[in-house]
Amino acid sequence: MINYTGKDLARSFRDVRGNTITIAEEIPAEKYSFQAAPDVRSVGRLLAHIALAPRFQLTTHRNRVADITTINFAEVVASSSTEEAKTRTKAEIVELLRTECEAYASFLDGATEAFLAERVTMPPGAQPAAKSRFEMLMSPKEHEMHHRGQLMLVQRMIGLVPHLTRRQQERVAQPRG
Repeated sequence: MINYTGKDLARSFRDVRGNTITIAEEIPAEKYSFQAAPDVRSVGRLLAHIALAPRFQLTTHRNRVADITTINFAEVVASSSTEEAKTRTKAEIVELLRTECEAYASFLDGATEAFLAERVTMPPGAQPAAKSRFEMLMSPKEHEMHHRGQLMLVQRMIGLVPHLTRRQQERVAQPRG
């Protein structure tokens, strides 16, 4: 059996968030209003969305919610949308990415194996009918990686080469001996 701990979750989340922060830092402030297409989030709003997304899982698991149907999703979505839409400078968004990362990762650091194994009931009709806290706590990282892919495409659209691409190109260019 693989023993993936809360500390492993925290380390992995910090690594993913670190890459997102690098992208946020590399995109010029004047491009934070850029939208790749109509009806999609601007760079700044997407970064705020990424920063704030783990709050749902943090609140759910910090409060040991055992049944998702006890959560008022309309209220959660309204609150998240309001917070995400706040006007922020580039520096404020980068700081939000850092502080929200640490809040989530610190929680993950303390998650025990027993806690991660607990099952949480999903809404009626959901498949599976219950998920482990471990699976749920991994979802913010998966969500962030999805949006980070969007940000990397945006970087290309505004004339930047993403840092992970640059690193890969440097490795390929190294002489083999």
